[in-house]
Amino acid sequence: MLNVDTIKNGLVIDHIRAGCGHRIFTWLGLDKADFCVALIMNVPSNTLGRKDIIKIDNIIDIDYSVLGFIDPNITVNIVMDEHIAKKITLSLPEKVENVIRCRNPRCITSTEPYIRHVFRLVDRKRAEYRCEYCDELYRAGVGEIL
Repeated sequence: MLNVDTIKNGLVIDHIRAGCGHRIFTWLGLDKADFCVALIMNVPSNTLGRKDIIKIDNIIDIDYSVLGFIDPNITVNIVMDEHIAKKITLSLPEKVENVIRCRNPRCITSTEPYIRHVFRLVDRKRAEYRCEYCDELYRAGVGEIL
């Protein structure tokens, strides 16, 4: 059994879909962190079968809407004095800006780099987003984030 020490004050990002932890770890810049962090992959889970967990021994600013877009099942535990002070349950955000890039080569965002990439949720059940400019569909949790 793997043993990772408890954290005093920080964040635990839990219930990450197995195999997606590294993507979130990198997006958060934790690969360059100068404080203690842990990426634990393929942890047995009763509800998910397997999951990834990220432990951060520091309080950092996170855009929870982006995490919800990547995987709406994620929970974030805020740890203070080695106890969970707050648990944040995520969901799909109604709108994401500059999180994903439109794949449509005819979209204005492909030719005008200063325009923000804006996607709006159109189908919560299918986790589908539509580009605000060209109507290209995009599924949450699929592909690369900016």
